[in-house]
Amino acid sequence: MDRDLRETDRYREVEDAYRRALEPGFGTSTGAIDVQRSPDGRWLAFTGPVLERLEGHPHGRIFLVSADDSVEARMITHGPNDDGGARWSPDGRTLTFLSDRREPGKVQLYALELDAIGEARQLTSFQDGVAEQYAWSPDGSRVLVIVAGPDAEQSDAVGSGTIGADADLPPWIPEVESSERIELARRRLVVLDVATGVAEAAAPEGLNVWEAAWCGDDRIVAIVSEGPFEDDWYGARLSLIVPATRTARTLRESDVQLGVVSGSPDGSVVAVVEAVCSDRLVVAGDLYLIDPSDGEARLVDTSGGDVAAAAWADEGHLCVTAIRGLDTVVLDVDAKTATAQERWSTPEACGALFVAPPVPLDDGFAITTESWRHPTELVAIGEAGERQSIAPSSHEGTDLVTSWIGDRRRLTWTAPDGLAIEGLITLPEGEGPFPTILAVHGGPVWAYQDFWPGVFTGLLVSRGYAILQPNPRGSWGRGQAFARAVVGDMGGADAQDVLTGVDHAVAEGLADPDRIGVMGGSYGGFMAAWLPCIDPRFKAAVSVAPVTDWYSERYGSNLGVWSADFLGGDPHDRQGHYHERSPVLRAGTNRTPTLFTAGYRDRATPLGQAVEMHRALREQGVQTDLALYPLEGHGVRTFPGILDLTTRTLGWFERFLPVAPASR
Repeated sequence: MDRDLRETDRYREVEDAYRRALEPGFGTSTGAIDVQRSPDGRWLAFTGPVLERLEGHPHGRIFLVSADDSVEARMITHGPNDDGGARWSPDGRTLTFLSDRREPGKVQLYALELDAIGEARQLTSFQDGVAEQYAWSPDGSRVLVIVAGPDAEQSDAVGSGTIGADADLPPWIPEVESSERIELARRRLVVLDVATGVAEAAAPEGLNVWEAAWCGDDRIVAIVSEGPFEDDWYGARLSLIVPATRTARTLRESDVQLGVVSGSPDGSVVAVVEAVCSDRLVVAGDLYLIDPSDGEARLVDTSGGDVAAAAWADEGHLCVTAIRGLDTVVLDVDAKTATAQERWSTPEACGALFVAPPVPLDDGFAITTESWRHPTELVAIGEAGERQSIAPSSHEGTDLVTSWIGDRRRLTWTAPDGLAIEGLITLPEGEGPFPTILAVHGGPVWAYQDFWPGVFTGLLVSRGYAILQPNPRGSWGRGQAFARAVVGDMGGADAQDVLTGVDHAVAEGLADPDRIGVMGGSYGGFMAAWLPCIDPRFKAAVSVAPVTDWYSERYGSNLGVWSADFLGGDPHDRQGHYHERSPVLRAGTNRTPTLFTAGYRDRATPLGQAVEMHRALREQGVQTDLALYPLEGHGVRTFPGILDLTTRTLGWFERFLPVAPASR
């Protein structure tokens, strides 16, 4: 395959499809992220991704919409660069947000006074880092801010690499890792006094703060560790911090991970989710309510739902979003009794990688929803479950994507050991069986739901391919025992889960057994390289940002601790999983034509992983291509790189997994 595809017919077709699907929405919000209610209940503020052209990535903008839908959503910030993370002051007069409008990548805290016309004023000027997360104290006198140093690592869930901007450096300057630069990688906690504008350190020196929230007006609850690197998050603990004395006390430690932390407004209860996680920021599991005075923890019975987002309705009640199987559930949690009552459930998804919390309203709540039938929209759910659209994002371009899809169905099948496995299959128009692409999700701890397909999936389906999306063991929505089942066995029983899913789709007459492909990114990229090593049925594979050599992943990535925990065994044991489950060491059994892609800036699955497997297959005489993206990290996330990846993926499957004319 050529390096530059821009003058090819297929690239032009792909570019035209993206343009027809996205251009009608240029300059408007394509969703509602991080929705926040004003204290008087009249307004909702949210971050809306806005794409202006097929270049770069959608820029964040702050939008306002009335909670009763009497006033349409309007954009109130205009950059440049990115605005996001809107928060209301407790008195409702000020709306703060994060932005790098002054200098790309240098995020600071800004404020808009809603009762006066004027420019946003800058509240912080951190010279040694960027404002990454913040929250108002309940009394409105202070704001906690997590300041990430220029060497602080980004989660692979948002692209890997480091958080600091380097636009002012010449391109030849090397990236440097040094023990002398450890403080530049740290996330530190400061408290900004609103009246004086003075920001002071709030946590003990040397403590890395990953996530924080107020617990009353004088204390902060946080996920912390001594080390600042991505590996250190997997062993982070829950601590109570007193800014006045810069002291911290441990409230909870866990043999898995902790996240989604919050404190009740009066400071009497701390809520935290404990879950086995494969990616920082991607958390869903057991909800605990903790007494900050003595650390006593109570597990909330969520009837099998994995809690992924939470918001306090008042001092005594917490609203949470949970994943239960393929459904999304909203629960009301009584903080006094630690009991949960189901308020609403839907077969739709409420957020994709990051699940949306319910936003309490006077007579219900607001939440974002999406499905294959409609793109993301902000809706209000009444007390009786009635639904009202507040901020839709549909237009003629999204209608076009919907028209590409014939149907989407839920499937359930039985794994070889008798475990029930769920998944989804998206079908083109017409009668099956269809050429089918097995799409394995990343993580491995995450899950498919009924997400909006987007242009990439829609294009594949429009060409006649069915897309099978299984949720093997390790996925969300089935409780922590199901999620933990992948730990120590990656590429083992979970691989059999997805292979029997293919068998089931074949038996249902949906998938053509002679025309099966596989694709995936991150852990799904590993599976796209691994499955053809253990099963010869795959006619084509596309592996994005994969792991192919667990030994080099253990020592060459920023996720070595995660690799050790999830893979298990001794990396030097030639009979262990590091060798047995590395696709590159099984390349001789793989005859599937495979396209590999990777980003130069990826620290989670460094590009050498794709290079190794590509060259190993080439040595075996297998058809293989490799595309390395110089400006990308973990995955391909910006235009026109997205157009290039889509073109290569579509071309690869049409070459090695052709759609028969009768299936079109």
